[in-house]
Amino acid sequence: MILLENTIVSEDILEKNFICNLSACKGACCIEGDSGAPITQDELEILEAELENIKPYLTAVSLEAIKTQNFWEKDTDGDLVTTCLPTGECNFSLRDEAGMLKCGIEQAYRDGKASIQKPLSCHLYPIRISNVGEFEALNYHRWDICKPACKLGEEHQVAVYQFLKEPLIRKFGADWYNELDEIAKQWKAETKS
Repeated sequence: MILLENTIVSEDILEKNFICNLSACKGACCIEGDSGAPITQDELEILEAELENIKPYLTAVSLEAIKTQNFWEKDTDGDLVTTCLPTGECNFSLRDEAGMLKCGIEQAYRDGKASIQKPLSCHLYPIRISNVGEFEALNYHRWDICKPACKLGEEHQVAVYQFLKEPLIRKFGADWYNELDEIAKQWKAETKS
């Protein structure tokens, strides 16, 4: 584990390789799992404020589900998550013409209609953050549906933290990321010697 400011970073994030391979998985993370995407209270408030701008990017089935059950709920652990359809898809997901699941929030953001890119938990995947006392612990989450992403990351030698540069900067800032990058380079040099 690496201590960086108020974070504890798992060495797996520096060591393991990963590049999302949507052509292989078809966005399975938007449908698989025990509950919807984890969201923060701040994200909930932004989504509530911007829901009308995001609705045009959602399916009729999702819009009806949101109308009857809302777009968020608390999971069995009491954490805020997006709601899902009975078939498992997040209510914010939609399929493109190739059958790939995409995020309606992200599509609205890309079109300049929403200020939130997508939930940070989705943007940071496969990193999961948990609170450990006063620290935030960053761990690499392994999931069978991401085997193609691991393989693609290996082929291109892109570490998890490198693939997730944008969301890590979104969460912790550029200075934090640059320091992590320096630590990773030093750590890799030491582990290879």
